[in-house]
Amino acid sequence: MNSIKHPSAGGIARAFVSARAKGQAIADFPGAIPADLDEAYAIQDAAIDLWQDDIGGWKVGRIGEPLATEFGVDRLAGPIFKRHIWCAGADTTDFPIFAGGFGAVEAEFILEVADDTPADKTVWTRDEAKAVISAVYTGVEIASSPLATINQHGPRVIVSDFGNNASLIVGPELDGWQTRPFDDWRVETFIEDDSIATGTAAGLPGGPFESVRFLLELSAKRGMPLRRGCLISSGAISGVHDILPGQRSRISFGKDGDIFCAAVKGGAEPEAYPDAFTA
Repeated sequence: MNSIKHPSAGGIARAFVSARAKGQAIADFPGAIPADLDEAYAIQDAAIDLWQDDIGGWKVGRIGEPLATEFGVDRLAGPIFKRHIWCAGADTTDFPIFAGGFGAVEAEFILEVADDTPADKTVWTRDEAKAVISAVYTGVEIASSPLATINQHGPRVIVSDFGNNASLIVGPELDGWQTRPFDDWRVETFIEDDSIATGTAAGLPGGPFESVRFLLELSAKRGMPLRRGCLISSGAISGVHDILPGQRSRISFGKDGDIFCAAVKGGAEPEAYPDAFTA
């Protein structure tokens, strides 16, 4: 992305990747918190290199005020790995979270990239971003980290640990997304049969295509242009809602269907980072 590097990027990345591979929580951020988002993405880059899986998509999260003004950007990104992307079915989809860490469900709209994007294009308009999308799906991002306090530390720490993403559940395609107004992209989040929150894509500043535009620019600047079939989890529509192992959630998209899912305690994933198991 640029020449700015966190002096301990490799060590911090190894600590997070090892904890994720072991399915273990960590008590504190494993080093000095990065000074800015450039340093945070340098840690994320190092962690991506360590994790033994291909990137199947990206989560885009919000940065609220006053931090958006401080950092000069209102969104952040993190990788979603292929073996952590699941298709929702009629039955409940179980998803692992880090016991003792952070875990949450986020109702989102998932946008699919039609073709490889140019590596040398670093400035995009929102209309250009919409034009690279071939499909929109309902979905649930599972936000989970070995660090329970990750969100309390803010964007620099969130970016450092894969953007606080653990997995993605992809539901049915959103019919008529090309022309439907964003206030008709509706969601309601339930946990244990209790309605927690509602929202529409109109509540996401700039809408989901602004998330695509942001990601296109960021990815090109990082030397990671988006590939055909890449899935973009475009941002929480009804909020970020904590969930514990054993709890169930239903994400209702109204006329566009429901996704049923349940949190389970995560376990070791040695194939993700074999070095975590050699000590």
